[in-house]
Amino acid sequence: MAYDPPLSGIEILDLSTGPMTEVAHLLADLGARVTAVRLAGVTADDTIGPHIDAVPIGTAITRAGIPTLDIETETPVGQRTWTQLLAGADILIENTRPGSSAEALLAIRQIRVQHPSLVILSISDFGRDSSYRSWQATTPVLHALTSELSRSGIPGRVPLLPPGQNLPYQVAAAQAALFVVSVYLDRLRCGTGDLIDFSVLEGAMQTLDPPFGTAGSASAGVPVSEQQRDWAAEQQRYPIIRCKDGHVRICLLAKRQWQGMFEWMGCPEEFADPRFNSLRERVASAELFSAIEKFCAEQTRAELELAGQRHRVPTAAVLTLAEALATEQVAARGFLRDTQLAPGLSAPVPAGVVEIDGHRASRAHDARRRPRLRDAATEHAPGDHGLPLEGLRVLDLGVIVVGSDTGRLLADLGADVVKIENSAFPDGLRFSLTRMTQTYAAGHRNKRSIGIDLRTDEGRALAHRLAEQSDVVLTNFKPGVAQALGMDHATLHTINPGIVVVDSSAYGPTGPWAARLGYGPLVRAKAGFTELWKYPADPGTFCDTVTVYPDHVAARIGALSAVALLLRRERSGTGGSASIAQSEVMLSHLAAEIAGEVLTGQGHTPTEPTAQDAPWGIFPANGDDAWVAVTVRDDADWAALCEVMGDTELRDDPDLQTRAGRDRHRCRIDEAVAGWTTRHNPVGAMGHLQAAGVPAGAVLHAVEVPEWDYYVERRDFREELHPRATVPFMVENVQIHSDRIADPPLGQAPLLGEQTREIAAELLELDDEQIDDLIGRGVLEVPAVEAHSGR
Repeated sequence: MAYDPPLSGIEILDLSTGPMTEVAHLLADLGARVTAVRLAGVTADDTIGPHIDAVPIGTAITRAGIPTLDIETETPVGQRTWTQLLAGADILIENTRPGSSAEALLAIRQIRVQHPSLVILSISDFGRDSSYRSWQATTPVLHALTSELSRSGIPGRVPLLPPGQNLPYQVAAAQAALFVVSVYLDRLRCGTGDLIDFSVLEGAMQTLDPPFGTAGSASAGVPVSEQQRDWAAEQQRYPIIRCKDGHVRICLLAKRQWQGMFEWMGCPEEFADPRFNSLRERVASAELFSAIEKFCAEQTRAELELAGQRHRVPTAAVLTLAEALATEQVAARGFLRDTQLAPGLSAPVPAGVVEIDGHRASRAHDARRRPRLRDAATEHAPGDHGLPLEGLRVLDLGVIVVGSDTGRLLADLGADVVKIENSAFPDGLRFSLTRMTQTYAAGHRNKRSIGIDLRTDEGRALAHRLAEQSDVVLTNFKPGVAQALGMDHATLHTINPGIVVVDSSAYGPTGPWAARLGYGPLVRAKAGFTELWKYPADPGTFCDTVTVYPDHVAARIGALSAVALLLRRERSGTGGSASIAQSEVMLSHLAAEIAGEVLTGQGHTPTEPTAQDAPWGIFPANGDDAWVAVTVRDDADWAALCEVMGDTELRDDPDLQTRAGRDRHRCRIDEAVAGWTTRHNPVGAMGHLQAAGVPAGAVLHAVEVPEWDYYVERRDFREELHPRATVPFMVENVQIHSDRIADPPLGQAPLLGEQTREIAAELLELDDEQIDDLIGRGVLEVPAVEAHSGR
């Protein structure tokens, strides 16, 4: 069967530059026809490095295969061309700087009036509808203001920036892409476009390591008010052990994992006490950790991985990025493909992060133009609540973080999401069947829950009846489990040809690693990310345990794929399948670094400094564990920084008037900046610098995030009282800021099976007697509290 790219037929004009060109990159890989437009006076010249042979490699990757059109709107011909392009487009993407002449010249509000069916994605660092609209961000600033940086690194030392020169922008781009296609799907049924005010900061905060999201590191059982960096404790959660040829990471969270480790070590008598079945006891035992280190010391990474699998102990080698790219899994999956980035300049580039119907979704496929979706008649009428996915039903079998977030995103956007679960194998985020936790409340709000035992023939038959009435099914089991449960695409397609099935796994559904357990820290170790996340002068300081990356961004890619396939269904009438490998999502964020390293190794020449301007980093501020990100991008920023600090000596020094000169005197500059920042609290220092146009950001702690004026103004959080909790929860609130889209519903996360009776009656058309019989025989389940109370 020929591959049909899901977004074929959608016309996109992209005026964006810099790292947010990743949005159009994702949509083009899924089949959209993207035209990069350079509009005179509007489009900035912001490229993504590294620069090799004068080619900006990051930009060359995001723009590969995308035609570019230059337009002079001051000429009659140019104006006509621009007007015709807008009239024929479905989506417009732009990221002019708020308050700039480019923003005024583009006049998106005027475009919105003249082209009411157009969906406009307007991207800026802090949003346009905000009193912070003139503030400016860089990668360190975004890491600081999301609060992720406050959890990264070793206490007492400077917080550690994660790898990747543009990671916050790249994860935010996945969220922006999901939002714009969701709003476009809504436009098909209502005929009216929209203007999305997308803030990169909000996208990064919600998508990298959200402090109040699903099982973020800030939600690891520690009250938000008490969260501090605790590197030693984090190392115990997923310990990294030195071995004969490097390091391995071992997961010993569950009792069964410890028992496998105990057996693997030869059942040492000193650890036979049942108290070691407790994670708390194991973490507190220095003797146990030392014994595991000694046990691993004389074995290789490969030997430990193999034995770990045999003893059911999740174990992963800590690989360098080069080693990760050379693995049999990357080769078997065909993830990297040589791509011409400029004449005479070819490098391995990720071939797309989604597989659609078993095909790698990338621009390398046939780009034939297909029927325009704008003329399609959708089956779903507009809803009553102003949400783009109303009228759609999703069956959610997802578990843990990526599973919960994928369904929650669709639910927040209006879909009726029905979570199918069973108490014999509860979601790993459920720490109790009778009460609610903050992390479960965050990841499963706006969903309904039905308890079904899919191991029984009757249970599978009931689930299939639900699938007949549904649009999307979400899973993130190990490859093969969904098939065994009868919930894979091949099975469900015979029941409902229009069904869309999205599965997410650690390494993808194929290849020699397909069946390996996919805990995030183990995936990061195997993908080369762990080895990069450490203090440069201290190679043993692996610090990536603080985050659940890439789960949240992989969830956005999964939800984006689901909506893309729903858009294709509008044109073709049939559904499809999407598969996402979390390791590949992660490697795609290092695409520019990978290509740049390969090209440099081939003898090509870096043509711009590899180091950032100075200062560029995290500096101490006045207070306990108080820090502020300060970044200078160019001479104007440098002059503004000197003015704010009142440092005439630095300002007037001729050696510091150029980037090269500042790089040579980086230590002197850093010392002067630290001397100034230590006299100010983080928020105060940030305010002074941002007012002068210098990108700066206070390193916010999780508890400070909902209280910061910016997030309050943007309605990013809400407090919720859950009937099954003893304290209020802080959870995320607004997803899309736009002219037409409402805030998410206020539905609270359910207990397991809380809506079993409701769904069985409404969708399965069962009467009370039938429902009671199925519950009595364990085919259906109701909440434990209801069962114990006799209803």
